[in-house]
Amino acid sequence: MNKLDFEESAQPQPFISHLIELRDRLLRVILCVLLVFGGLAAYANEIYSLLAGPLLKHMPKNSTMIAIDVASPFFTPFKLAFIVAVFASVPVILYQFWAFVAPGLYRHEKRLVLPLLVASTLLFYIGVAFAYFIVFPLVFGFLTAAAPVGVTVMTDIAKYLDFVLALFFAFGVCFEIPIFTIVLVWTGFVSTADLAEKRPYVIVGVFVIAMFLTPPDAISQTLLAVPMWLLFEMGLLFAKLLPKDNEASHELLPANTQTIHKHDK
Repeated sequence: MNKLDFEESAQPQPFISHLIELRDRLLRVILCVLLVFGGLAAYANEIYSLLAGPLLKHMPKNSTMIAIDVASPFFTPFKLAFIVAVFASVPVILYQFWAFVAPGLYRHEKRLVLPLLVASTLLFYIGVAFAYFIVFPLVFGFLTAAAPVGVTVMTDIAKYLDFVLALFFAFGVCFEIPIFTIVLVWTGFVSTADLAEKRPYVIVGVFVIAMFLTPPDAISQTLLAVPMWLLFEMGLLFAKLLPKDNEASHELLPANTQTIHKHDK
């Protein structure tokens, strides 16, 4: 190794160090999920019974859920337990994500990104709870009542899990409307005045989305569309409270970021 090679190898490698830090944080996330899953695995059947409650309450007498695949009675509850473990680990996942990206953000970006991360998590949880406690009873009540005469409702446990997970995800994303609105305004993609002018289109759009996510009845459609519209208005209100002018781009970077730039030079 000549002198030049030795000097190059002695220089810090910020990119490699970032990859190592990312690996360490991903390992912490995986460890957290596995630990939570280990605690929930023993109660997998009870968790599935809790999830199936809204459907079982509306199924006809002497009708039960079924398992078509041979391994479904074993794997489906464990699949649900793992998903619940990931869901419960979201605060840890967000913290690791925040700890990784925060050193590279400006101060004004830190003041906005962290509240958005927390708010988006809470809104997603609220959307899932709204689906479970409000929408599921309406959906399953309608679907079981709509079965033709002579048809016994017997739902496969794996297909039911896939169905409710899709609804959870859809409602969780729909309840992120305030975050999407704030981010659009913050990035300068649109202004609050533009969004206010497009309010009639937004109202029509949320009713169309609700039509696809709920059974074909006006009550359940309205129960989803109205909260989505109110969430849009909430996001628009908070977007108006954002500073008119972001802090100047010449604001100093955090100390560790400055160090990285010095090493890069």
